[in-house]
Parts: sequence; structure tokens; C-alpha cells
Amino acid sequence: MILANISALFLGIQYDDLMSELLQLALVQFDIQWKDPHANLVRIEQLISGVEVDLFVLPEMFATGFIDDPNQTELGADFALEWMLETAKRTSAVVAGSLAVRECDQYFNRFYFVTPEGTVTYYDKRHLFALGDEAKVFSAGNTPVVAQFKDWSFNLSICYDLRFPAWARQPAPFDVYLCVANWPAPRIDAWDTLLKARAIENQCFSVGVNRVGSDPKVSGYPGHSEVFDPMGSLLSSSNQEGVQLVTLNKAELNKVRSTLPYLRDKDIFEF
Repeated sequence: MILANISALFLGIQYDDLMSELLQLALVQFDIQWKDPHANLVRIEQLISGVEVDLFVLPEMFATGFIDDPNQTELGADFALEWMLETAKRTSAVVAGSLAVRECDQYFNRFYFVTPEGTVTYYDKRHLFALGDEAKVFSAGNTPVVAQFKDWSFNLSICYDLRFPAWARQPAPFDVYLCVANWPAPRIDAWDTLLKARAIENQCFSVGVNRVGSDPKVSGYPGHSEVFDPMGSLLSSSNQEGVQLVTLNKAELNKVRSTLPYLRDKDIFEF
């Protein structure tokens, strides 16, 4: 009986160790309704109902669409953040995505990473899209941010940031490059290529969550929410509204880094 109990305990420890190396993601790709936070939160609830994962990832400005006139009552950032906190607690999963946020007299495109315990880590978008009006309205962040959850580290990034590899490289090493976006169809090849590049150069998993549908300024968002492994192989991709479930394995990441220790030769950038 004692031996049986010891064996069961040993197997339990092995199982727990194995599970701690796995991270289950849900990439929530949907058609964001323009300036309608209530409708968007209802739609997300429908999509994630019954889904059990460690981390839900939502697109950029998931509550409103990509607005560049945030000074309005329908902004919804406060109750959207409260919804993130409540959803993270209820589902025992991280909820991550960006919102247009007012702080004093400034506006930020802010990526929130909310844990089930109520810990809120946030990153303010560094690279504001100068070809649109984002740079005229929002203030740029000045600090790269790495969030932590279940022994995993996540470099937070928003859309246009994806084009600037030195900014992503600065806080390396990290386990997951996490990018949320409203990335339009004409440049979707660049999205695919850059997400893959971030995975290869940082020897990490690269996760990008985009939206589908259209808004008053962009006639088509093609989705392409996708995940690349540390070697740059595509693990998952979709161009349809829905939830993609993907499991990341820390052992796979560690094996790549130990077999091919390229990160030890990385350049150090200071900002």
C-alpha cells in the first residue's frame, strides 16, 4: 500500500510538471462592431462560452474597433477593463487585449494582461500608426513590458509595433511574443512574415491575434490570427470568425534554445 501511494504520488508530480510546461491559448478572432463596447463584449462571451484555457487573447481595441477619436462617452474602457477582471476570475484564465484609454489629459492604446488573481499588467503602444490619425490623438508608450503567468513570460506588443524588431528584441529572452492588432488585408503578407520573423529571431513562440470584418475606415480585415513555434513553423492560422485553440510546450522551447543557443550572441539595445 505504501509503495502504491508513493507510486501514485510520483506519477502525480510528473503529471503536474508536465502540465506546468503546457500553455493553452484561445485566439479570439471576431468582427468588432464599430464603437459598440456592449455588443462586442456580448459577442466575445458567445465565442468563449464553455472554452477552458489558460489564456484568452483578444484583438487590438476589441471593445470599440480601431478608433482615433477616443474622447467620447461610448469609449467604454472602464467597464471593458472591469469585464476583463470579472472574466479572468470566472474562467481562471488570463484575458489579454488592448483598449483606448484616457489617463489625465492623454490617450493611450493600452494592452491589458489580466490574471485570474486580479493582477493587471499593461503596456502602452510605442509605435503609433503615422499613416492614420493614431499618432495625432494617442500618446506613445516608452517602456517595453514583459508579463508573467504560470512560469511563462510574454512580451506585449500592439499592431504597428510588429514592424520594429529592435523594440521586440530589447527585453529578450521571453517565452511568447504576443501581438494584438487591427491589421488590414493589403498588408497581410507582411503580418505573416513579421510574426514568423519575431519567432525565429527571439527563439520564442509568436502569437498574433487580428480581427475580421470591416469598419468605416478599412474595407477588409482578413484575420490570419496565428501562432509560430521557435523555429518559425506555423502551428495555427485562421481567416474566419471564431476561437482557435493552441497548446504551447515549454519543453519544446527549451530544447530549441539549448540545441541552438543563438540568444547568447544577441545584441544588447538600450532605449
